[in-house]
Amino acid sequence: MDAAQIEEVRRFNRTVTERVGVLHDRYLGRDRPIGEARLLWEIGGQGQDVRGLRERLGLDSGYVSRLLRSLEAAGLVTVEPQPRDRRVRTVRLTEKGRAERALLDERSDDLAGSLLRPLNAAQRARLVAAMAEVDRLLTAGTVTLDAVDPDHPDARHCLLSYFAELQERFDTGFDPARSLLPDAGELRPPHGLFLIARLHGEPVGCAGVKLPPGAPAEIKRMWVAPQARRLGLARRFLTELEARAARHGHDTLRLDTNKSLSAAINLYHSFGFQEVAAFNDEPYAHHWFEKRITAALPE
Repeated sequence: MDAAQIEEVRRFNRTVTERVGVLHDRYLGRDRPIGEARLLWEIGGQGQDVRGLRERLGLDSGYVSRLLRSLEAAGLVTVEPQPRDRRVRTVRLTEKGRAERALLDERSDDLAGSLLRPLNAAQRARLVAAMAEVDRLLTAGTVTLDAVDPDHPDARHCLLSYFAELQERFDTGFDPARSLLPDAGELRPPHGLFLIARLHGEPVGCAGVKLPPGAPAEIKRMWVAPQARRLGLARRFLTELEARAARHGHDTLRLDTNKSLSAAINLYHSFGFQEVAAFNDEPYAHHWFEKRITAALPE
C-alpha cells in the first residue's frame, strides 16, 4: 500500500457515504439511522440468531443490543431466548416490522435507481460491474484463516461437504474409505496443520498440509465452498501452507488431484507447481504436482 492508494480508498468512502445517504440520521426518509434499517433487513422474514447477526455485520454486542432495544420499543421486532438455551436469543420481525422492511426495500430500490438514472447505458454497465468487483474484493478481505484440530466441527463440516462434491464431480464417484485420507494426527502440529476459512463466522473452506520430517510436505483436502469461490481463497490457502511448510524446514511441496478438477489443475500450474510422476497410490488421482520452495533458515 502507498499513500496514493490510501487516499483513493478514503475518497471512495466519502463519495459512497454521501451518495447513499448514510450521513443522515433519518435513512431513506424514515425515523431511524442506517444501523437500525440494516438490522431490519438482515433479520428478514425467518428471524435470526442475535449472535449470528453480530458476526454477520461485525458489530459490537453492546451496539447491537442498543439497536434491538430501539427497534423493540418501536414495535418492529421481538427478541426471545431459545427454549433449549436461554443464552441464545432469536430476533424476529413483527407485522409492523415486516411492513417497515418492505417500505425500506422499496425506497432502497428507488435510491439505487437514482444512482443509475443519470448515466447512459454504457456507464451504468461499468458502474454495476465495478460495484460487483468492489463487493467481491471487500468480501475477500473479511475471510479469516484459522488453524483448527482436524476433528473440529467446522473441519468435519467442510470435509463432508468436500466429499459430497467429489461424489458428484468424479466420473467414478467418491468413497472416502478408498481414498488415501490422512489420519487426523498427520494434520495436527507438529506433524501437520489444518486450516479453516470462515466468512462471517461460517466455515467456507479448508486445507491441510502434512509435514513429515525428512520428506516433502504434502497438501491435502483443499476445498472452497461454492458461495465463497472467486474470492481468491484457494490461492490464499496455497500461499499460507507453503509459508508454513517453509518455516518447518521443507523445501518441496507436493499434492495430487483428479482430472475432473480442471480449475484446480490450472491453479496449481499458475502457482508454480510442476507435474511429476506419481508419488503415491491415491486411486482418485490422475495428476501429481511438486513445487520447490525455499525452506526458512532456523532462527
